Amino acid sequence: MSVTTVPLRPVSKSGLWLMWFGLLTLLALGAAFAWHMTPRIGFEVVKEGTGASPTRADVVLVKYEGKLDDGTVFDANEQAPMQVAGVVPGFSEALTRMKKGGEYKITIPPQLGYGDRATGPIPANSTLHFTVTLLDYRSEAEVRAMQQQMMQQQQMMQGAPGGAAPAGPPPGAPQP
Repeated sequence: MSVTTVPLRPVSKSGLWLMWFGLLTLLALGAAFAWHMTPRIGFEVVKEGTGASPTRADVVLVKYEGKLDDGTVFDANEQAPMQVAGVVPGFSEALTRMKKGGEYKITIPPQLGYGDRATGPIPANSTLHFTVTLLDYRSEAEVRAMQQQMMQQQQMMQGAPGGAAPAGPPPGAPQP
């Protein structure tokens, strides 16, 4: 078996530019198509809030109502604390775009919600519609410190008869 070689003519500089331009155009079209096909949340500002937005590491306090496409309310709460990183991806993304005191309408496609699994009253492949007010938010460290302080206060109150703080030195302390 023999191999036949075919001489190739050199490509001119203008031809190289055209090849690069064609390659870049194809890459740009591919990126645009991928961006267009990526599921996105709908995010509408009803009332602008103030200050910075929470991060994924924060804990938020929100008022919300969640509905399905047919208008069925599947959940609502006047003051719900939640970790931003602990909710479905679309809700988490929306929370990081909100500001304290603001009111928002968000639409979460199934891919960024519960996907193809049913959860409680939410059927599989459901688009979720929320009206959310960001009441407040704190860092996770601040929330832990507040919980620790509350636990210490409860322990002090439980240690005294009738719920009052004990008078005098603690038991076992040296007497003057």
